[in-house]
Amino acid sequence: MSQDSTNGPAPTARKLATRRRREIVAVLLFSGGPIFESSIPLSVFGIDRQDAGVPRYRLLVAAGEDGPLRTTGGLELSAPYGLDALSRAGTVVVPAWRSITQPPPAAALEALRRAHEEGARIIGLCTGSFVLAAAGLLDGRPATTHWMYAPTLAKRYPAVHVDPRELFVDDGDILTSAGTAAGIDLCLHVVRTDHGAEAAGALARRLVVPPRRNNGVDTGHPRHLDRSLPEEIGADPLAEVVAWALEHLHEQFDVETLAARAYMSRRTFDRRFRSLTGSAPLQWLITQRVLQAQRLLETSDYSVDEVAGRCGFRSPVALRGHFRRQLGASPAAYRAAYRARRTDGDESRVPEARKEAAAAAAAAEREAEAGTGAGGMGAQGAPGAHTPPAGAPGGVPPGAVPAAGVPGGAGGHGTHGGHGAGGGMDADGRTADHAKPDPDAWAPRLPRQRGRSWGVAP
Repeated sequence: MSQDSTNGPAPTARKLATRRRREIVAVLLFSGGPIFESSIPLSVFGIDRQDAGVPRYRLLVAAGEDGPLRTTGGLELSAPYGLDALSRAGTVVVPAWRSITQPPPAAALEALRRAHEEGARIIGLCTGSFVLAAAGLLDGRPATTHWMYAPTLAKRYPAVHVDPRELFVDDGDILTSAGTAAGIDLCLHVVRTDHGAEAAGALARRLVVPPRRNNGVDTGHPRHLDRSLPEEIGADPLAEVVAWALEHLHEQFDVETLAARAYMSRRTFDRRFRSLTGSAPLQWLITQRVLQAQRLLETSDYSVDEVAGRCGFRSPVALRGHFRRQLGASPAAYRAAYRARRTDGDESRVPEARKEAAAAAAAAEREAEAGTGAGGMGAQGAPGAHTPPAGAPGGVPPGAVPAAGVPGGAGGHGTHGGHGAGGGMDADGRTADHAKPDPDAWAPRLPRQRGRSWGVAP
C-alpha cells in the first residue's frame, strides 16, 4: 500500500480557470516515449468504469510535438489532440520522456507552465519528472523519479528536492512518481483524492493491483535499495574504482582509500565522483554496505554482529544506525519481515515466522532502550537535527535520509555518544565527531514548510 502523511500546512492551491474542468485529463505524449508508461493514464482515466463504481473522467490525448509519434518497439501513434487540449484540462499528465539528455520542446513546456498558472494539476510519471523540471515547475519542491535517474535529476536541476525512495510525491498541484509501476500507484492516488477510497478500491480491483502499497515491516514489503550507478559512469576511469569497492565491501576501507586507488586527492575524488553520479562518495559507500547487509539478512543465517563485520562496518551499532536510517527498520525486524513474506502459502512456516517476528520486535525494543533506535541522539548527544515543524506528526517524511556525517535524524534523546538513526556516522561506523560532514552530499533535500503526501517505495 501507499503511505500518505502530511507535514505542515498544505500549499496554497491556485484557483482553477473557469474554462478548465477537473474531470478533464490531458495526457501529453511525445515521440520515443515508452509505451507501457504512456498507457497507464490512458487506462486509468480513459475507460468508462461507472458500472464498477468508478466516476468517469474525460480523456484528451495530446501530442507534445508534431507527429506521427513513435513509441518503443517502432509503433506509430496519432494523437487526436494537440497542445491546445491542455487549455481545457484540469489535470495534465506527462507519462514519460524519451531521453533524460534531451530538452523537451519549448512549446510543450510553455503549455505546461500556462496550465499550472491557471490552476491545473500537473503530474509527471517516471521520467516525465524531467519535463516538469525543465518547465521550472519542480523548483523548490519535493519530487521523485525512477531511482536510476534520480542522481541525474538532482544534478541537472539542483533546485528540485529529489527523493528516489518514494513511490510518489503529492505536493498539492504538482505530483510525481517513481518508475513504471509507481505510475499506477500515483494514478490510483489521484482517483482516491478526487473520489475517495471506495472508488480507488473499485478501480484497483478492475486493474487487479493493490489499492495502496506501503513500506515497512508491518506489510512484509521492505524497501528496496539498488547498487547501480547512472549509465554515465560506465566508461569513466572511476568505474574501475567503483567495481573494486563493490568487490571489497567486506573489508574496512574509507573514501580516502578509494581516492588513493584513483590517484586523486580526497577533494578531487569527491568532486569528480559527485559530478558523475550526483552523489557524494561517502553516502554511496554507506548505501552499498547497507545493501550488502540487506542481502545477507535475506540469504544467510549470520547474526547481526556477523553481518556487520561482513559488510565492512566497524561495529553492529554502526550497521543498525545506518540500516534503520535507510530502510526504516532494524536489521532483525527486516529479516523477520522478509522471512514472513517468504512463508506466504506455506502454513508449516507460520509458527516459526511468528516467533522470528516476536524476537525481532524484542530486539528493536532493546536497541531503542540502548539508544541505538530511531529516537537516539546525535553523536555528541544533541537532539536530532531533522526535527519536525510545529504541528507535524514526525520528523522528515518516511524514507528521507539525512546526508552522511550530519548529526541528527529522527529526533529524541539518548545518552552521550548514542548512535541513533539520527546519529551521524561515517562509512566505517565512526561517529560524526570523527567524520567530516559533507554539506554538499547528495541526499533527499526536503523543505519543511510545505504540506504533501508521500507514497513510500517498497
